[in-house]
Amino acid sequence: MILKKSVFFIMLCMSFVLQAQTNYDEKKTDTLEIKTKEQLHFNKKQLIIPTVLIGYGVVGLGSDFLKSVNSEIKEEVNENFDKKFTIDDFTLYAPAASLYALEAFGVKGKNNLRDKTIILATATLIMGITVGTLKTTTNVERPDGSSFDSFPSGHTAIAFMGAELMYQEYKEVSPWYGVAGYAVAAGTGAFRMYNDRHWLTDVIAGAGIGILSAKAAYWLHPAVNKLLSSKKHKNRKSVFVPYYDGKQLGFGMVSSF
Repeated sequence: MILKKSVFFIMLCMSFVLQAQTNYDEKKTDTLEIKTKEQLHFNKKQLIIPTVLIGYGVVGLGSDFLKSVNSEIKEEVNENFDKKFTIDDFTLYAPAASLYALEAFGVKGKNNLRDKTIILATATLIMGITVGTLKTTTNVERPDGSSFDSFPSGHTAIAFMGAELMYQEYKEVSPWYGVAGYAVAAGTGAFRMYNDRHWLTDVIAGAGIGILSAKAAYWLHPAVNKLLSSKKHKNRKSVFVPYYDGKQLGFGMVSSF
């Protein structure tokens, strides 16, 4: 029962994120010029949802009640599920990979392929630094006792980062792309608990970090794009190259002058 409630909670967070953002978008005017201008500016309201999610996880580090909820989920998983499914090792990349898949199939989003890649790389960098720093400083033991880097969930952060990018890129085409991305991300978080790799607090915090990283990448994009297109080097060409070493997803940048 506790596991079902936790999965429901993750799905509820997903729905809350989409509904809140949809309501915010509906308040925008239909003028493309104004939309474009607004997309480039930081908005404090966009901090509410990821801050609540991250705050839940941080509070859970010291809350006896939230720790007891974590333990109850672990006990229920161990009692009722013997076989593990490591599908979450693949689904975490699905939302971000869909950005390129949709582009390949001719579905145009808000930005072109170059800008999508820059935004994705920026979000990945922010998310990676944040998750890595918290893992090494909090030293939370994983439910399976394998290590002390449980908080926050990196898999969930990557998945929700990709889901938020999908939502931002394709919300003008169809909101269902965002729904699909968040559904996969929520499933990834649920499987991290199912596979006894993370606590609920890890997953919720990871979701918040992923969403916030994606939003921050859009806020920073004008500055990053300007840096990569500096007039001092008119002939400079820059490209981000994604890599995967079997454990981590990342990006490298190659520039030519």
